[in-house]
Amino acid sequence: MVFVLPDLSSAVFWAALWKIIVANVILSGDNAVVIAMACHRLSDKYRNPAMIFGSAGAIVLRIVFCAVIGMLLAVPYLKLVGGALLLWIGVKLVVEEGDEADIKAHENVWAAIWTIIVADAVMSLDNAIAIAAAAKGDFTLIVIGLVISIPIIIVGATVIARMLDRFPWLGLVGAALIGWIAGEVMAGDGKREVVGAGGKLAEVIEPGTIAAWLDVHVPHAEYVCAAVGAVFVIALGLLLARLAERKSSET
Repeated sequence: MVFVLPDLSSAVFWAALWKIIVANVILSGDNAVVIAMACHRLSDKYRNPAMIFGSAGAIVLRIVFCAVIGMLLAVPYLKLVGGALLLWIGVKLVVEEGDEADIKAHENVWAAIWTIIVADAVMSLDNAIAIAAAAKGDFTLIVIGLVISIPIIIVGATVIARMLDRFPWLGLVGAALIGWIAGEVMAGDGKREVVGAGGKLAEVIEPGTIAAWLDVHVPHAEYVCAAVGAVFVIALGLLLARLAERKSSET
């Protein structure tokens, strides 16, 4: 990665910056769902700060990922662990959606921020490659582009949070999406994209990995694992929510 002062008069700089912003916003659609689900049960007083600080923390991590993405993807079973974390977050959000107890907002705001940062970290592993490719190794462009993207993502998360307030059943849809992504992430352990000639992304599957085994034994493995992840999150989340409700009614 290279860090240099940008030439603000250069059309190439502005074109590359626009490309990074658009790529980040498009790739962050699922991240906006997580932000909205983590924050929508907070009051307006706490919701906006949680969104802002959670998104800012996530963007800082994404900048770090872009700088060291090559080393991260070389860590064995990183995606498997990350996908498992994402499954847990999805289940936790389903349980919270079913919890009718009053929320102590001042205590939960930090939990929401932590949820946003952890989930975004897992979901941004592959996104970082596309952003780094769009920047062509220019770290200055990556930082500026991602920082500019923050308010756009927060606006999207705010809209989704309002929809969750109005239509609570959408929370299950969002949780299923998180489970779907978790399944995809876990199925992709050992599969990575590399920047080839001309900045184009090429997919590489390392031999002896989970992705390599699935590629041989399970047709359409990513879709199968994604569907299993979605069902797992909803089923386990609803079960735990029901058990918690039953326990609460007995006390």
